[in-house]
Amino acid sequence: MMTIGEFSRASRLSARALRRFDELGLLRPARVDPYTAYRYYTEDQLERARLVGWLRRLGMPRDRIREVCDRYATDPEAAARAIRAHWARTEADTATRRTLAASLTDLLEGPRTVTTHPYALTAAAHTDPGPNRPTQQDAAVAGPRLLAVADGYGPAGAEAARTAVEALAGPLPERTGDLLNALEDAVAHAGADIAAHRGDSGTTLTAAAWTGARLALAHVGDSRAYRLRDGALLALTRDHTVIQDMIDSGELTPAEAAAHPDRALLLRALDGTVPAAPDLTVHEARPGDRYLLCTDGLSAVVPADDIRRALAARGTPEETVHELTALAHAHGGQDNLAVVVADVTPASPGGEPHPAPGRLP
Repeated sequence: MMTIGEFSRASRLSARALRRFDELGLLRPARVDPYTAYRYYTEDQLERARLVGWLRRLGMPRDRIREVCDRYATDPEAAARAIRAHWARTEADTATRRTLAASLTDLLEGPRTVTTHPYALTAAAHTDPGPNRPTQQDAAVAGPRLLAVADGYGPAGAEAARTAVEALAGPLPERTGDLLNALEDAVAHAGADIAAHRGDSGTTLTAAAWTGARLALAHVGDSRAYRLRDGALLALTRDHTVIQDMIDSGELTPAEAAAHPDRALLLRALDGTVPAAPDLTVHEARPGDRYLLCTDGLSAVVPADDIRRALAARGTPEETVHELTALAHAHGGQDNLAVVVADVTPASPGGEPHPAPGRLP
């Protein structure tokens, strides 16, 4: 047996850290003196202690650390895959925050107030139940300042999707920072309402609010937002799914993921079980940009290049949402879908601002 002091020196972990690992159930002492409560360890525990310490430094959650350590004892390759998956999620979250930080830095270095709206949005929305679905559980909205799609699931999925979209209704602030706060608050309110009234149902939500020059984006789940600029299609969101984590960690290729049985398993959604923290980003707009928001009834069945061609054909937004719906049907799509297409156009002559927004649909 090693005393906690000896074990601390050998593992290079403080006695305080070892006591904390014990409290968290990550590393139990081999023996605890029943009279003094003094902890003793064995040399065989050193490897797990060091692994726990390293994983804590990676910021891995407690339950995941326990899982990795338990796997390591019997299947080191599985433990390594779990670490890769965790780091892939960390890098993806960091990339999202980096995008937000860069856009907010540009915002703070620019004008403090917005007096004109240099551009306007022309948008259209369409929902379709699919060829064989008895109910429509997707929702969409397209207004002069708000774009959103939601994909409900469970017995009250349709209500959950409507709840998410309706949480966004109301006057939207002008300043980008205030818009981000408003979107985050709306997501929180929607999650709370779904928890209170929708039982075991939930929804995804991808929503964009328009400032006249920037698009503030909030995203939870596996619905998506894209931007077409100069003929190139760029995904503005990352799916919060088990499969996306496996792709990021190198366990699956995108082609393998398309046929994986767990491709619909969500890591983040508005279901009220835990507060869903949305990814928040800001995107500078240019005249000629075209934005697409869609549920996985489109993105899961239609290849990205086919989506790009349909957007690049430059029909009106109203024509394009129907063209994309027809593409989903042509590729054998069976699911509900919701599609929003929005074009960035110059504002009215003389750069006059748009009318102040009232309540949005």
